[in-house]
Amino acid sequence: MKIFKTAIVLMVIGVVFCISAKAQTTTPATIQVDLNKPIAAMRPIWAWFGYDEPNFTYMKDGRKLLSEISALSPVPVYVRTHNLLTSGDGVPALKWGSTNIYTEDAKGNPVYNFHIVDSIFDTYVNRHMKPLAQIGFMPEALSTHPEPYQHHWKPGVNYSAIETGWAYPPKDYNKWRELVYQWVKHCIARYGKAEVESWYWEVWNEPNGAYWKGTVPEFYKLYDYAADGVKKALPTARIGGANVTGGAGKWEAAFIKHCLTDTNYATGKMGSPLDLVLFHAKGSPRVVNGTVVMNIGQQLRNINDHMRSVKAIPGLENILMVIGESDPEGCAACGMATNPENSYRNGTMYSSYTAAAFARKYELMDKYKANLIGAVSWSFEFEDQPWFAGFRDLATNGVDKPVLNVFRMFGMMKGNRVEVQGSQMYALKMVLDSSIRGKQNDVGALASTDKGLATVMVWNYHDEDKQGPAEPIAVTINGIPVSSAKLTQYRIDNEHSNSYEAWKKMGSPANPTAEQIKALEKAGQLEILGRPDKLGIKNGTAIVNIALPRQGVTLLKLEW
Repeated sequence: MKIFKTAIVLMVIGVVFCISAKAQTTTPATIQVDLNKPIAAMRPIWAWFGYDEPNFTYMKDGRKLLSEISALSPVPVYVRTHNLLTSGDGVPALKWGSTNIYTEDAKGNPVYNFHIVDSIFDTYVNRHMKPLAQIGFMPEALSTHPEPYQHHWKPGVNYSAIETGWAYPPKDYNKWRELVYQWVKHCIARYGKAEVESWYWEVWNEPNGAYWKGTVPEFYKLYDYAADGVKKALPTARIGGANVTGGAGKWEAAFIKHCLTDTNYATGKMGSPLDLVLFHAKGSPRVVNGTVVMNIGQQLRNINDHMRSVKAIPGLENILMVIGESDPEGCAACGMATNPENSYRNGTMYSSYTAAAFARKYELMDKYKANLIGAVSWSFEFEDQPWFAGFRDLATNGVDKPVLNVFRMFGMMKGNRVEVQGSQMYALKMVLDSSIRGKQNDVGALASTDKGLATVMVWNYHDEDKQGPAEPIAVTINGIPVSSAKLTQYRIDNEHSNSYEAWKKMGSPANPTAEQIKALEKAGQLEILGRPDKLGIKNGTAIVNIALPRQGVTLLKLEW
């Protein structure tokens, strides 16, 4: 009897153990890709970048990074930077730069000096990149309130400290127009008409916020005179505005109305040139109980609201759109020492956020049938700053950070975007409503196909900046027109394509040796997981089983 009771107890324990083991077994997330269901062209809206400090452009790490960005893209990359018309000696600081393009002699006559701005544009053009040329800010000699002029803002200081003489209207709008005219005319003489016709021009930055100290009508006047100067020099030039901050849809709509129907301050005629509409979209991370929690939903709502607003205006159904700054939050120069919510920037969180966010930008394009041509990642590099200081940048001291490798992945995606379905991929509406904060991670994908090529970018993202074990994902790819293909898997996680983790394993050296820097540079490149292999395909279908850690990103590249 005792033996029988013992057997029953062991049987019950065994059943409980089996049930527990089964509960702990992770059901693989599934991704379904159909190459036979194209959505739209894989437009490289990601190939746009920007930054505050223009003088970094031609410095050592700036030139290196621009070369890498150009190399990863199959199309010319567009670059936007502030301070192209700002007065000064060309020495950069955080959120500051200058070209000294315009001064006046003792009699008040204009003196133009294109040397520094040429150095900036030369750096782009020599790398087959193109300016999204920002017309701003106000030269000291033209400013209605020139003193104080250069600010000395530092991270942790109130943002209002940047609001100095460069942010004011011109005291002479005719001189302002002539400056713009002479600049565009000079660019044509230096680079050729065809080259300059391929650029975009835009006036100012965030005129609804800290960057403009004039009134709304004064901004309209600023825009009209600048646009008139551009078109006078090059009638075929493309110009737009107003690069408002994320939640300023009504401000943007009023600006567009001015361009369409108001009297032009510069010409006296109705309307002002408007070839493209630009706006900003930003998320808002916070530290909650010691953990950084992103807000991808807020950034996407900014885009959603602006697209809806612009598309509702008659006559603008197909106007070019550019997200002039599109980022997880607002201040690229605010490092994690003063802003701990920005500590996500060094590791893989920034990578997975970028992948998940761009996929939804494509969905919003489709939703509104928007003619979105670019989404500017306001992230570059900060010259001669501490290693991994937590700036929103693509590289630190010449070493690429994990996020840059997402753009290397994007650079391999060509042809047409195709249909993707995922068992754990958050629907766009849910992301817009409540971001990505549910119990499950967002395991999603973006896929494209071209002649002899298919690419599938897969991410494992959640707004909470926490790492997690690798989760099984079954990726089914349908519509492959051959019986076998070469499969290469690229990976970004804590063990691959990650200079930050490599730096920490070195002991986080403040001054890495030459040998350590060489190792960090290697760790910063996009890494292949394992080796390329032959993928078996049956009846046009292949299944690729992967295991992807939380905040990891992988790219499956099939070639035949």
